[in-house]
Amino acid sequence: MNVALSPQDIAILDLESHFPQHSARKEEEIVTRLDLSAVRYYQLLGRLLDSPAALAHDPLLVRRLRRLREVGRARRTRPLLPVRSAIA
Repeated sequence: MNVALSPQDIAILDLESHFPQHSARKEEEIVTRLDLSAVRYYQLLGRLLDSPAALAHDPLLVRRLRRLREVGRARRTRPLLPVRSAIA
């Protein structure tokens, strides 16, 4: 089933392409342009990354964000190294 992107979906992808780093300015744009909280924005963006329609719309952006998401997941799930004692 191929679902088209909504105008809000396109606006989210557009904002993410113009503001790739998290910043106060980006949060202001999220509220001003999209009338969303930052938390809701990132929830919707996360869902968009799994959307074939988003991938078709902006493949470079979606692939880059998917890679970043996977790096973050790997960091969170990586086992911690044992702590070595400074006293030998």
